[in-house]
Amino acid sequence: MAPHDLRRPFKRAAISDQQRRRELTLQRQSQHRRDAQHQARCLANSILSLQNDAVADIEPEFEIEPQPEEEHARDFDVRQAARLRGPEARLWFAKQLMLPEWMIDVPDRLSVDWYVCARPAGKRCFVVSSNGTTVSRLRNGSQLHRFPSALPNGAKTNNSSRSGQSYCILDCIFHEPDQTYYVIDMVCWAGMSLYECTAEFRFFWLNSKLAETGACNDPSPYHRYSFKTVVVYNCDQEGLRAAYTGPVPYLKDGLLFSNKHAHYQSGNTPLVLVWKDENCSQYVLDTDSKGQVPDQQQVVLELLDDGRLATSDDPTVIFGCLDRDFIQKTGLVGSNLLRFAINEGGLCFADGKLERADLHYLGKTNRARTFADSYSKIMFQYTARYSPLRIEHLFASINSTNVQENSTDADMAG
Repeated sequence: MAPHDLRRPFKRAAISDQQRRRELTLQRQSQHRRDAQHQARCLANSILSLQNDAVADIEPEFEIEPQPEEEHARDFDVRQAARLRGPEARLWFAKQLMLPEWMIDVPDRLSVDWYVCARPAGKRCFVVSSNGTTVSRLRNGSQLHRFPSALPNGAKTNNSSRSGQSYCILDCIFHEPDQTYYVIDMVCWAGMSLYECTAEFRFFWLNSKLAETGACNDPSPYHRYSFKTVVVYNCDQEGLRAAYTGPVPYLKDGLLFSNKHAHYQSGNTPLVLVWKDENCSQYVLDTDSKGQVPDQQQVVLELLDDGRLATSDDPTVIFGCLDRDFIQKTGLVGSNLLRFAINEGGLCFADGKLERADLHYLGKTNRARTFADSYSKIMFQYTARYSPLRIEHLFASINSTNVQENSTDADMAG
């Protein structure tokens, strides 16, 4: 299938299994209960105790998307995490954040089961307050800031009556222009884990509790950075329009969609999606090292021991295979991250699954990269070039859901 032959109606095109994986994730979530309190405590202690020089100063590229795992290192001992160095430390911390997939098809019941917000541009990080101090760490584990805050147990001068076991973990984006932490999710509050709470509850708790602490006030000597919540809307016609076109105090970087029933899941998840176009993001297509959009889409894949080229997904998606002679000639080894350009042959699909990819080898990636691209990222970039999922398709999907709901209601009344 040539690139220009790809068609995008407002209903899901048969180019992904995102909807099926959303349903499976929700099923596993309801069946499998984890020790979330232990996870939160380990994460908080690790972020606070890990030495600042434990990881390289180089931050991973924006498009890095960690590979999800069933256990997500949740049982990783805190003392072991504190001893991690370099790539291992980056890998461990990269797995702690819940990372959105890219929206390559419109979720079912978008207006019923989903929230939407305008995603701030900036540095994604965890913020942890504990033992009278507050620390923010980037996705690679390096320390961004250490400062006093009005968060629970976040400064020596406040919340002195709280137990030493009290801590807070917030999922934030640090927005450089106004030096503000925009909180997009709450993982733990005053020592209470929210991992297994739904997004609906977490967002309610976040908006209820954060303002009470004074963390949203202007900076002061005892509260160095301001925290602000991001306005989250029900993803109906009005909510989607407000998130897409409404004014915000920060630079937008696309829209973030969250399933109302989703727990906080470390790693990639199809229950949180990011979508963008030129009207709500400065960067829709990936750029090269010079900040220019290359003529051909570039992808990063991991070389497996048998020569196959895989994404960061679990299970992986295979995009091709390198000849053994070529591997030996170029000195490549398994686990190398390699950069390819997608040639004119594009990506070919059969029954909604990738069948063939026309790839041209460009070379190894720089050492800052920790993971290959995810399938959803590659597909979003591919369709954005040739047949993008547009805002009109999202509105049309909402209208379709409303018509179906009204029709069902009428049938039941009759």
